[in-house]
Amino acid sequence: MTATVRRLSLVTDAERGPAPERPAGALRIAIATQDMKNLNAHFGSARFFALYDVTPEEARFVEALAFDDVSAETGEHKTDGDDRITPKVDALKSAHLLFCLAIGGPSAAKVVAAKIHPIKVPGESPISEVIARTQTMLKNAPPPWLRKVLAEAGVAPKKPDFDDDQE
Repeated sequence: MTATVRRLSLVTDAERGPAPERPAGALRIAIATQDMKNLNAHFGSARFFALYDVTPEEARFVEALAFDDVSAETGEHKTDGDDRITPKVDALKSAHLLFCLAIGGPSAAKVVAAKIHPIKVPGESPISEVIARTQTMLKNAPPPWLRKVLAEAGVAPKKPDFDDDQE
């Protein structure tokens, strides 16, 4: 059985392909949610992921990714051979940060390999608060891990390499 991904976005055209291009200077975040209002899901059991482009000044909804085939939040893995993780990771490849309540080791490894930085949040919170906290991190001095994500995303300049030619 192949996992189906439904993309729900605010558009006016008849056909829709992959996630829209990220505006220059924006960080794309994905939020694991069951209700599209709160960060309230584990990665494997999330029915939806809300994607937003976030800058220090504004946030713009990009799309919602919907999944029918999700894991239970028991921590046990199904053994029926279906890969429920790869389709989620593939659908999230346009994101830089992934906020969720929990993520297992194999899932985290796949997310990191896709150059998405997973962030486990200790408790449920409204999506608006997640966005506000992200904007605060962007406005103030971002922590080193976020500076690296920003540089890789092309949002902030990369530090010069030690081997770069200095004249």
